[in-house]
Amino acid sequence: MGIALGAAFRGMRPIPEVQFSDFVWPSVNQLIGEAARAYYGTNGALKVPMTVRIPYGGGIRGGLFHSQNVEALFFHTPGLLVVTPSTPYEAKGLLKSAIRDDNPVIFLEHKKTYRLVRGEVPDDDYTIPIGPADIKRVGGDVTVVSYGLAMHYCLAAAEAVAADGIAAEVVDLRTLKPLDTATILASVRKTGKLLIVHEDNISGGIGAEIAALAADEAFEYLDAPIARLCGPDVPTMPFAQTLEDAYMPNPEAIASELRRLASY
Repeated sequence: MGIALGAAFRGMRPIPEVQFSDFVWPSVNQLIGEAARAYYGTNGALKVPMTVRIPYGGGIRGGLFHSQNVEALFFHTPGLLVVTPSTPYEAKGLLKSAIRDDNPVIFLEHKKTYRLVRGEVPDDDYTIPIGPADIKRVGGDVTVVSYGLAMHYCLAAAEAVAADGIAAEVVDLRTLKPLDTATILASVRKTGKLLIVHEDNISGGIGAEIAALAADEAFEYLDAPIARLCGPDVPTMPFAQTLEDAYMPNPEAIASELRRLASY
């Protein structure tokens, strides 16, 4: 990571790849202590056009040291962009935008989506801007906000509750930093109910910030308490399949929470 950082300082656009998110910790000083602060600390004189690809997440029986979710740490760090594509089309478009950006980008790729999620990817050169979220399913009863693998589980849950007459709106963040607050708030103000789903630990996660945002800026529109369905506060992903399944969010649990909110 230090070599990549030096290359970025010299005007190159390096793309270091961390094989598993669990192995990123030795490079935290280069990413948080240096890359995130160089542009600000030099008043814009020193750019850091570096894209760090990090496969993350569980659901693959990776156990303690091949399944960690690391997004909250980087989300908390000003100076870093944090991108979390959920589809192949978005992965290509956002990666091209990340490489062309003059800021350091943490590009998080959920490992289970590599083989689970399929989609068309044009050969043409295209980009997707870093920042805007995407409404993957339009609805008027409940807003569900997610990203990465969990977003696909939210879509499956929304399809399931549609049979009960519940129209869930699924907001795919795509980018965690910067956070598309305008899209989140517009959806919450429309539906009056908010569910946030992510695999990372619940305490101090992305969902906590989104919940605070909705409470601060859309409180008058809320018709139910804000709900979060997230990973439990345990040190790491269990290896045993039954325990890993219990840790991971799933469409059935999300659908149950959507039904609860809709009937509140």
